[in-house]
Amino acid sequence: MRNGSEDNHSGGLEVTFWGVRGSIPSPRPDLMEYGGNTSCVEVRRPGAAPLVFDTGTGVRALGQNLDEPAVHIFYSHLHWDHIQGLPFFRPLYDRGSTITFCAAMPAAALEAALRHQMSSPYFPVTLPEVGGVCRFNQATEDGVEAAGVRVVPFPLKHPSGSTGYRIEAPDAVVVFITDHEHGDREIDARVARHCREADLLICDAQYLPSEYAARRGWGHSTWEHAVRLASEAGVKQLALFHHDPDRKDAEVAQIASEARERFEPSIAAREGLQIRACRAAKETR
Repeated sequence: MRNGSEDNHSGGLEVTFWGVRGSIPSPRPDLMEYGGNTSCVEVRRPGAAPLVFDTGTGVRALGQNLDEPAVHIFYSHLHWDHIQGLPFFRPLYDRGSTITFCAAMPAAALEAALRHQMSSPYFPVTLPEVGGVCRFNQATEDGVEAAGVRVVPFPLKHPSGSTGYRIEAPDAVVVFITDHEHGDREIDARVARHCREADLLICDAQYLPSEYAARRGWGHSTWEHAVRLASEAGVKQLALFHHDPDRKDAEVAQIASEARERFEPSIAAREGLQIRACRAAKETR
């Protein structure tokens, strides 16, 4: 499934989208161009272990394409659509593999939540029974060093909370923001600082501006806000993410078109798309 487009340079960070929908999987024919799986993004330095952001249903296909013995998983938060694919992640069951889980919460709380998901009556295999070694860490504001990059968490506005991540390599910066609602001045200012001059911003854009008034407080942003954030932060490329589960392919394409009118280097994320974010190379669309 590693299709999509990418350049031929060897530096930077390789980004692959495995799930781009929000709220619930949407296996419908009129949504398949962009994909119906929920949140899952892979980021890695060439030749290094993969970093996985969220384990929505897209993580199943990712797991089928991984051969590395080590995987680092970072969670934005633990709402269902961001964790529901974990029990079907093949490397979890591979003896000899090591999966390191990380979130902006105490490691013990993260482990307890994921264990609860994989327990009776919800799932027949418990987390202690899988073949791989599972480790749990807490991401602090000082950042986490993993697979040759630095991952810095920052808070977002969302019911029960959510976390964005700034992924810093020597020659590229990628920012991952999902399940975030603009409007809190202090949080918005911090978000903008972490987005500053990123090579790629992956940003929640679930709602149309016309829909937002009826969904205020639900914890998501509009594509207009994502465009404004990218423009003001000096971002080089914007990937609109966490598409509404009922948003048809033609409608997502229209959003991307309107976004490009205001911020030319904008795209709508789709399953299978690969981008190499690199300061020494022209970004791919």
